[in-house]
Amino acid sequence: MIDLTKKFADEVLPRIQRLAEANKPIDDAVAAIADSLEAGGVVQAFGTGHSEAFAMEIAGRAGGLIATNRIPLRTLVLRGARDRSVLGGAELERDASVADDLLALFELDPNDIFIIASNSGVNGSIVGVALAAKARGHKVIAVTSLEHTMRVTPKHPSGKRLSEIADIAIDNLAPYGDATLELEGGIGVGAVSSITAAFIAQRITIGVAETMRRRGKIPPVYISANIPGGDEHNRALEDLYGERIRREA
Repeated sequence: MIDLTKKFADEVLPRIQRLAEANKPIDDAVAAIADSLEAGGVVQAFGTGHSEAFAMEIAGRAGGLIATNRIPLRTLVLRGARDRSVLGGAELERDASVADDLLALFELDPNDIFIIASNSGVNGSIVGVALAAKARGHKVIAVTSLEHTMRVTPKHPSGKRLSEIADIAIDNLAPYGDATLELEGGIGVGAVSSITAAFIAQRITIGVAETMRRRGKIPPVYISANIPGGDEHNRALEDLYGERIRREA
């Protein structure tokens, strides 16, 4: 087991190191998000399945930017008209028709920017939301596996991949199928996309905060709610955006 853990680390660490080096798509994303926030925009973060973890890393956590909003698919049930039975499988994630209904449940501003994570970049809801955001005039940033997405067939009627729609496409460096290790019998384990995506999210967050600071702005950042004064600090900044940012389950 120790040997397998070392092998997994040998897969993860070089990818993190590559993402820590010069990376034009990440730098472009940092600049675009900083511009959006300074214009009064909000970062709209979207991901489904395990990629929702990326949206959670962007929106509503300690050390993260206040002007961020997470768009969960389950909002279609919590505040929309969809029956809760749709939450029982992967159908909603693959449903190309959900985009307009989902975005209608959120208060969007023309200055908002979307950042959408999907390892495969081909599921219906992912591509649908990206297309709907672009149709509304928003800039779209993608975080996806370029190796994987180019080897699979798009599932959206448009025939497009997330990476082909986005203004900026960031490669999460995950391999085809995500797993980095192969056990006896051809069993793949050691998925890496969530780890690299979390690093990308934090590099973007740090970059945006530093860019705003260099421009003479005070970056609005969450502090931990588990330290004295945390809740008060966070609520005061959240109140500046009202219903434009939501912190639902």
